[in-house]
Amino acid sequence: MHTIKFFLMLPLCLWIAGCVSTPVSNRSALILVPFSQEVSLGQQSYQAILSKEKESTDQKMSAIVRRVGERIAAVSDLPRLKWESRLIESDQYNAFALPGGKIAVYSAMLPICENEAGLATVVAHEVAHVVARHGAQRMSQDLLIDTALLGASIGLSGNPNSQSIMGALGVGATYGIQLPYSRAHETEADEIGLIYMARAGYDPNEAVKFWKRFSRVTQDQKPPEFLSTHPADSTRINSIRGMLPRALAEYRKTRTQYGLGVSLTAAKPASDSKSVSSISNVLNSFAP
Repeated sequence: MHTIKFFLMLPLCLWIAGCVSTPVSNRSALILVPFSQEVSLGQQSYQAILSKEKESTDQKMSAIVRRVGERIAAVSDLPRLKWESRLIESDQYNAFALPGGKIAVYSAMLPICENEAGLATVVAHEVAHVVARHGAQRMSQDLLIDTALLGASIGLSGNPNSQSIMGALGVGATYGIQLPYSRAHETEADEIGLIYMARAGYDPNEAVKFWKRFSRVTQDQKPPEFLSTHPADSTRINSIRGMLPRALAEYRKTRTQYGLGVSLTAAKPASDSKSVSSISNVLNSFAP
């Protein structure tokens, strides 16, 4: 009986001990993974990815990716990390940032971004995942769920229906906790990223336009929202609209405003967004 109580109480104790607040959103989060370990895992993952991917030889676009990355990182809540940004030559529509400050943008994303502000939307979103330590949160949650399931398993000892119950509990953990939690991460990364791109001097209004473009090229290719770890595009766009007033207030306070920045399709200032019609295959979501 004491053993059962220990395993049932352990998740609560871990939650209390590991509770922190994330920057900008000020949401409570459970983090049981040391920051140094998280950074080490991020660096190892980054090297493993780079060993299999081809870095772009387009010096102009690579410089723009580095510039946007540097500007976003400088205004983030972890400016002292060893941030670095690389452009990966790939037809995959992807971008990511890993603990420790490692950013990568895949070249196929640039047409959807269209301009620096669109690129800043993507980069700031990924940087937000790192700053909010969403990777560590997921690892911590997995640890908590495993402990909780272990407690349930012990509590069900001798129950002839234990396998069925545990199977149902596993499904419940997947669809009742993990997926909504991941969608919450995405929404939080949008919120934090919007503030970062505004502080970096990029017009946050472009975030809405970027996600509209992204929605157009990914229509009919995504599962229903309740089966996805990411919010539906319409949900995300409406959510970002609600976040804009705060981001615009930050943008107005910024000394240097780049607006949309330069076009990613021509060496001149970008004026307005245009729809992207030449892209047909897009990954369902960015890597966290």
